[in-house]
Amino acid sequence: MSKYSINEFIEQTKQAEEQNEFFELETSRILEVNLTDLVWAKMGSMVSYTGEIKFERERMLEHGLGKMFKKALTGEGTSLMKATGKGQLYLADQGKKIIIFDLNNESITVNGNDLLAFEPSIKWDIQFMRKVAGMMSGGLFNVSLQGTGKVAITTHFEPLTLVVRPGEPVITDPNATVAWSGNLTPEFKTDINMRTFIGRGSGESIQMKFSGDGFVIIQPFEEVYLSNNNS
Repeated sequence: MSKYSINEFIEQTKQAEEQNEFFELETSRILEVNLTDLVWAKMGSMVSYTGEIKFERERMLEHGLGKMFKKALTGEGTSLMKATGKGQLYLADQGKKIIIFDLNNESITVNGNDLLAFEPSIKWDIQFMRKVAGMMSGGLFNVSLQGTGKVAITTHFEPLTLVVRPGEPVITDPNATVAWSGNLTPEFKTDINMRTFIGRGSGESIQMKFSGDGFVIIQPFEEVYLSNNNS
């Protein structure tokens, strides 16, 4: 249906009145955070809020000197903001689809560009991929999240989860790789034949290899990451 009266449109698209979970999907592309204290979210992801909420950009030493150095080394372009207060906070990221994970003393690694928000109970760290440094324009960094609480990630279009089994490694394009189980550590490899075929400057020649027992989430879209050393 594409024709509505004003009242019909409001009824079809208005936010849910009941407040239940800390993270809830208002639509497949808008996350509602029922905030009572604080939440960490991707800088610039706020699209609306109600109540009394304050926003503060992640300070240089907010998470310790070690994380600051990692951010400087990776040149990553995603900064976090801290939202504190009480109310309903609505987050989105370029119309991407949102997925909520409820971690129960579990771990997951997420491409830094695809991390939308997480509860303060979650422990996190930046993983600096030294082997791939300089191989991809803008660099590649990932965020390791561990503990008990909710984590929201984003994907372009519908994601696909690939199961990794012992002896059956999964190879992915780094620009299409969204997240993977925390127990897996990817190896980066360069396909010389692919480089020759499509040109030495193409990122297609760089591949991620996942071995062991776990899962990898990919999206049908190759994201381009831009370096931002000032973040």
